[in-house]
Amino acid sequence: MCSYIGASLPCYALVKYTSSRDFPIDRLDLASTTRSIETMVKTRVGAVRPWALLALALLLIAGSCVEAADEQAASGGGRRRRTHRRSAAAVADMMVPITFLNASVEKGAVCMDGTPAAYHLDPGSGAGSKSWIVNLEGGGWCNNARTCRFRTRTHHGSSNFMERQIAFTGIMSASPAENPDFYNWNRVKIRYCDSASFAGDTFDKGTGLYFRGQRIWEEAIQHLLSIGMASADRALLTGCSAGGLAAILHCDQFGAFFAGRSTTVKCLADAGLFLDAVDVSGGRSLRSYYGDIVAMQGVAPNLPPTCTDHLDATSCFFPQNIIDSIKTPIFLLNAAYDVWQIEESLAPSKADPSRAWRACKFNRSACNASQINFLQGFRDQMVASVRGFSGSKSNGLFINSCFAHCQSELPATWNGTPAIQNKRIAKSVGDWYFGRAEVKAIDCPYPCDNTCRNII
Repeated sequence: MCSYIGASLPCYALVKYTSSRDFPIDRLDLASTTRSIETMVKTRVGAVRPWALLALALLLIAGSCVEAADEQAASGGGRRRRTHRRSAAAVADMMVPITFLNASVEKGAVCMDGTPAAYHLDPGSGAGSKSWIVNLEGGGWCNNARTCRFRTRTHHGSSNFMERQIAFTGIMSASPAENPDFYNWNRVKIRYCDSASFAGDTFDKGTGLYFRGQRIWEEAIQHLLSIGMASADRALLTGCSAGGLAAILHCDQFGAFFAGRSTTVKCLADAGLFLDAVDVSGGRSLRSYYGDIVAMQGVAPNLPPTCTDHLDATSCFFPQNIIDSIKTPIFLLNAAYDVWQIEESLAPSKADPSRAWRACKFNRSACNASQINFLQGFRDQMVASVRGFSGSKSNGLFINSCFAHCQSELPATWNGTPAIQNKRIAKSVGDWYFGRAEVKAIDCPYPCDNTCRNII
């Protein structure tokens, strides 16, 4: 079923509501997603489910719609901006092929259906040949047999359905104009197919599903070390959404891989600051959901011991209870009004049976004064959660007052808009990583920022 979710971006509704509601869409990459489905239809006809054909049709429709929306989407202050679209040839030049970790299957580092884990690598060059970005793909989670089985029919649960080539954009881009500080680094994306932010380690006999995210993480990093990353001068672990949470959970583990070396190791979590917040009904929807994930996927042993030594495992899946004790320098990039958290944590359908929040959570201009006050309270909680974290000179912050989710891999948000005090995200992250400046940027509350590229 398709319905419009606000006048500004009807295509966001089209794609969002013809996809599974059990996990968020971390970013809408029509070029790579459409290409991957087209390839799958051509080369794997026997394995294609009807949903893939439907998805292709919908994405082709959505492509023209999103392109138009990009040209006329209103920013937070009502100003209209136009983005420059890449040519098809330019996008093709950025496509990066997949590599399967076949040798790690015998060690149990497999997707939920038992297929091999995988990654994409675009080698560095010149001055960046000994620098590495490791990006952990996002894509939500699953918390029960039904939703986990569903994901084994997608690239989030099986490498059979992973795109054989994907586009690297934003912080992963090879373009010096788009990505001036990291464009010539070795850039790696580890594919996400475990559904617990690379943190589970168990096998469910009842469903036959493997929850081996921790093994995938460890085997992938060991493999990368063996092919050159061990001699890195610089390393940066990144991730968006569920991948951003994974970057937080694994930040010190990543640093430990380089122990005894002179490598500069840091982490960047984009849209990974999921809060243990009270929802509109007075409950804690996300806490309940996370509790199911932690229990089902055997996550507890792999959570930071600095947290589990005094809090329960579910609490330690929430970044707010972890970030103060992380020793490796880390940068938190987040929208203060994170749209996934608004839709699925603050005002999910089960917490809003009267549908009072239906319009507001998909279109901020439809929110009444009481609802805006509730959202401001969420923003205040996010700011409060990083108060201790920001006291460390080695850490960085960029919390803007946008209605968005994931900003580091989209060209328009990575090195375009938004900005805080006239400094863009790419410049802020680069200044922090290279020590050019201390970055502790927290935006004023909505609606003060007119540089936002809001998606609701």
